[in-house]
Amino acid sequence: MTVAGWVLAVLAAMAVGLSKGGLAMVGIISVPLMSLVMSPVQAAGLLLPIYVVSDMGGLLAFRRNLDRRVLMLALPGAMLGIGVGWVTAHVVPVRGVTLIVGLIGLGFALNALIRPALDGAPRRARGRVATVWGGLAGYTSFVSHSGAPLWQVYAQPLRLSPLVYAGTTTWFFAIGNIVKLLPYAALGQLSAANLRTAAVLMPVSLISVWAGLRLVRIIPPLVFYRLITWGLLAVSLRLIWQGVMG
Repeated sequence: MTVAGWVLAVLAAMAVGLSKGGLAMVGIISVPLMSLVMSPVQAAGLLLPIYVVSDMGGLLAFRRNLDRRVLMLALPGAMLGIGVGWVTAHVVPVRGVTLIVGLIGLGFALNALIRPALDGAPRRARGRVATVWGGLAGYTSFVSHSGAPLWQVYAQPLRLSPLVYAGTTTWFFAIGNIVKLLPYAALGQLSAANLRTAAVLMPVSLISVWAGLRLVRIIPPLVFYRLITWGLLAVSLRLIWQGVMG
């Protein structure tokens, strides 16, 4: 890669690490960053090993901070979504999925910012809702590692504490990323060149996991949810632009 490519790769690895340290929305910019210097498919393949290794740091940090019921309700749908992504990998254009994810995330973020009622009583996790949003998050995560906005639509209204929210999110995507290794390998996305580059970037990502964990522990809950809502808005607008412009 060029010098600019390595700079973007380091920034993408930092974003992945921060997301596994609890700042989930940061990770969604990783593929768009790398797509500036390579195809989205190659970017997704390069970043998956970094996601998996960063997940290990996140799981260690949040081993006691998760809501098992919220997680278990969403996982079956996620596995189905990953399977659909594998089967349709050669059919559905990435820009179409990117646009849909951006529109859904934009709608939720605007709703959360405009309607103060969303700051009220938490909702209860329900199986059908978890299956739908878990499936959509699993599918878009498979296509472009962009499942965070759809997971947030499901998880944010539950009003989990910041640490439990971050931990449950980390566990959800960690399990999904491990499952994705087989189909990514079968599709040829884990090339030797990608694995070598990923190995160089892994230390950067692991250090960023620690930084994200520190930030989550000091941010007040209300500020935390406001930050990720504004983050969702910004990222969704970026995804919409990317989807429209290709």
